Amino acid sequence: MRPHWTLHRQLLVGMLLGSAVLVMVFAGLIWREQQSFVALRDGGERMISDLIREGTEQRGITLARQYARAVANPLYFLDFERIGELGGHVQDQDGVLEVLLTDAEGRRISDGRGDLARFGEPVPALPTEARRVPAGPSGAEAVLHWAEAQLQVEVPVQMGEHRIGRVRLVLGDADSASMAVWGNTVEQVLRDNQRAHVFWLLAGMGLIVLLAVIGFWLFRRNVLAPLQALGRAAAAVEQGRYAETRALQPRSDEIGDLTRRFIHMTEAVARHEREVRRIACTDALTGLGNRLALSESLESRLLTLRANSGELALLFIDLDDIKRVNDTLGHPVGDEVLVEIAVRLTAACEAVVPDATELARFGGDEFVVLLVGNAVRQQAAVLAQAILAAVHRPMPLRERELNLSASIGITVFPDDAASAEQLIKNADMAMYQAKTSGKGRFKFYTRALDEEVERRVRLEHDLRGAWERGEMNLVFQPVYDLTDGRAVGAEALLRWKHPDLGLVPPSVFIGIAEESGQVEALGERVLREAMRVAMGWVAPPGLPAPFVAVNVSPRQLAHGDLPQVVERALAESGLPAQRLHLELTETAILRDEAQATTAFTRLRSLGVGVWLDDFGTGFSGLSHLRRVPVDGVKIDRSFITDLLRDPNDLALTTGVIAMAHSLGMAVVAEGIESEGQHDLLRERGCPMGQGFFMARPLDAAATGRIFG
Repeated sequence: MRPHWTLHRQLLVGMLLGSAVLVMVFAGLIWREQQSFVALRDGGERMISDLIREGTEQRGITLARQYARAVANPLYFLDFERIGELGGHVQDQDGVLEVLLTDAEGRRISDGRGDLARFGEPVPALPTEARRVPAGPSGAEAVLHWAEAQLQVEVPVQMGEHRIGRVRLVLGDADSASMAVWGNTVEQVLRDNQRAHVFWLLAGMGLIVLLAVIGFWLFRRNVLAPLQALGRAAAAVEQGRYAETRALQPRSDEIGDLTRRFIHMTEAVARHEREVRRIACTDALTGLGNRLALSESLESRLLTLRANSGELALLFIDLDDIKRVNDTLGHPVGDEVLVEIAVRLTAACEAVVPDATELARFGGDEFVVLLVGNAVRQQAAVLAQAILAAVHRPMPLRERELNLSASIGITVFPDDAASAEQLIKNADMAMYQAKTSGKGRFKFYTRALDEEVERRVRLEHDLRGAWERGEMNLVFQPVYDLTDGRAVGAEALLRWKHPDLGLVPPSVFIGIAEESGQVEALGERVLREAMRVAMGWVAPPGLPAPFVAVNVSPRQLAHGDLPQVVERALAESGLPAQRLHLELTETAILRDEAQATTAFTRLRSLGVGVWLDDFGTGFSGLSHLRRVPVDGVKIDRSFITDLLRDPNDLALTTGVIAMAHSLGMAVVAEGIESEGQHDLLRERGCPMGQGFFMARPLDAAATGRIFG
């Protein structure tokens, strides 16, 4: 229902009263001012025209600059809905005939009315004679051009120091008279005739002043004050203080309608922002908080703890071997695993320390738990044990059962670090230490971990050029025929003797070479050197020449040129291809089974033997044997170690031997360290083996002598 005494009617009555008074005041003077009025009219029209044009230019510059600032972020993120909304607001302004937004190259993006038919069309530049208004404190440089009765205003859209587009507005030249200017002009003319018309002028001016005061008071009370309140509320909403709109007092006029609509709009914006923030801070897969939510929560908690001298433990959880689940069972199954893990982690946190933890998915297969309280170090250890047990429980999934493990790194505030970034870094280092220590366990951060990181950085640096400096050499682990005890080949093993640190374990520097991208060049050198040494091995008359086995890293296989590298090395060394065996782990195959199959087929066509190393430790070794062409398998040492004590290991090893025989594949047992293991493997039909029981790794000269 429209209000009865509207603001429009109030202003109309005021204008009628003012007009009546002005008519009475100037009616007695009109006959004496006819000639002056003609001059005043002509000069006034020119003055008003100039003032209106100047006002139109100022208004156009202001509107264009405001629109350019408002549309910068939507244009940068190509938010066409927001761009159209902002353009529509400007288009609705009085006197605005056209709103045009282009990109930095001058191609049309929006015309303010949502019409995309001409999107991307080049927009002609303004004429060279257009006037430029330099940039000032209020905004960027503007370009003005009058064409007939229309003003074109162009302002750049900038994101920081970069120009990402242009805004062009077209405004009409208003022809309405300005009452204030007209009044001032009349006042100036009347002052010229002040001596002759003092009484009437003073009376008329007195009435005008009185009406102006009354009009100003009414305008301030009914228009200006409510609009100022709306402006303050809008500024509060812009800063996120939506509750301040409750102080607005709706009225029964047009401004009251505007206030009520503004309050409703603010409530809708607040709801929308809450929903957007919920989506932005929630992991879509697990429903847990994501990295953004974790970062904000951690910063907030640290501020509170600094003021209250409290403690916080951060547990960084990384699932072990989740990549194998994705590679073998598919990413949808991997997602189901992550959802189940999130449920288990939530249950473990609630069971051990309810209401004292916060769980978030940090990314991929990484989760973070924040634990606040007293004696958090002890509580964190208990919670870590519960989490490891929860993750390790068998997971029935799509008619199969998965057994997973996790590695956890723990750091404590304020003992280990004072900032959120450093806490996450410390926990990540501790998690990595737990993973390298055997997985399925947790580690607390210690200062020694920083030293370990520095040591790894130094090793990565020193690894470059270690071969050229003569710090690396090959040793060979002989492979024996278990039926007659004869050495039939040897596996090439790389050793690094650091000038300061001594012998660096292969498990350390091979991992560093993988991570730093040096393993491809290093692997090719090992391959060539192993072939060169093997050329000197000679078997007794009537027996086949011994083979040399060389390990190939997953990165070498993934590079795609392994068959070409091997073919060139064979040609340069002269070693028969049948005497070269390449050993690859199941991990290398899992990364890209199709590429592995192509490479293995090419290598076997050259006569090179392809062996699957560490067989039995993957998720689906048997399925790979059906699809990937290999010549033999090496039973992982983890099965051989407990062969005499664990019936399961014995059964698995026996099954692998029988399966390989049925498929026509060779079998090598790794890690034979006792006579009992040797005899049991020979009894079960294992044809070949290697280990410390028969021979430790030998240098090149000693290896050549065992074949003679």
